[in-house]
Amino acid sequence: MNWTPESKILVQGIGNTRGSYYATRMKAYGTNIVAAIIAGKGGQLLDDIPVFDLVEQAIEELGEVQTTAIFARPESVLDAALEAIAAGIRQIVLVSRGVPSLDMISLLEKARSTNTLILGGGSAGIIIPEKVWIGTVEPQYYTLGKVGLISRSHSLSYEVAIALNQAGLGESIAINLGTDRIIGSSFEQWLQILEQDKDTEVIVLIEQPNGNISPDSVEYIANNINKPVIVYIAGLEVPMPRDFTDALSIITTQISHSVPVTNRNQQIIAALKKARVSVAKRPSQVSQLVERALKKT
Repeated sequence: MNWTPESKILVQGIGNTRGSYYATRMKAYGTNIVAAIIAGKGGQLLDDIPVFDLVEQAIEELGEVQTTAIFARPESVLDAALEAIAAGIRQIVLVSRGVPSLDMISLLEKARSTNTLILGGGSAGIIIPEKVWIGTVEPQYYTLGKVGLISRSHSLSYEVAIALNQAGLGESIAINLGTDRIIGSSFEQWLQILEQDKDTEVIVLIEQPNGNISPDSVEYIANNINKPVIVYIAGLEVPMPRDFTDALSIITTQISHSVPVTNRNQQIIAALKKARVSVAKRPSQVSQLVERALKKT
């Protein structure tokens, strides 16, 4: 990936309030928003952004476009994404949440056959501080630095970014994978991208309990990633959820919690430590571990 301030960005679904709001802000930030797609309103301007009826028309007039951000209704996302792929766009940020599962499966099959990178659905997007902002992340939380952040939770990313900023560090890039059940790109894909990114010196993975960091992710880090990797899993000290819906559930819950339980998080942490990956217990510790890693590089 090589996003720069000159990278051409398209916005689909800008006709709704959320799409137009963020498109205007992205453009004001410095992102090169070259066009918006609104069927039936081609030829207009929306906050100085040229509007086209079709993606193909925008490409014909403006030349190659690297990325599109899709804010369309969930049921319209598949058509919008396929239109972008057909026009030659190979990086797609699905901001829209709740994309139907079958639509997402169809889209990912098409993405694999065309070597298209899909971020989302339900992604808050991506930001390279002071250069490019695509999506709905809040840019004020990020400052330019050497740490790459990968997360499925933008609020947890904010916490970690604030801690890094307070320590005088910053971010080379921050990626939100998305909140939908089925998402496009994975932790492993972005680990490889950041491994090759010359501006990233340390990689931080941010996850929620019982999230998407798996034994396969840990094995991938151990075998393929040379840069320091730090993992922060929020809520590790929070008790396991209990079910109090009926008497049988209460009794079962009390019995199950009366014996030691080795849950998935403990297994993942043990695997991370075996792979020599640093695990932070709180956001402020992330910055400490990053500083330690930078001193060793």
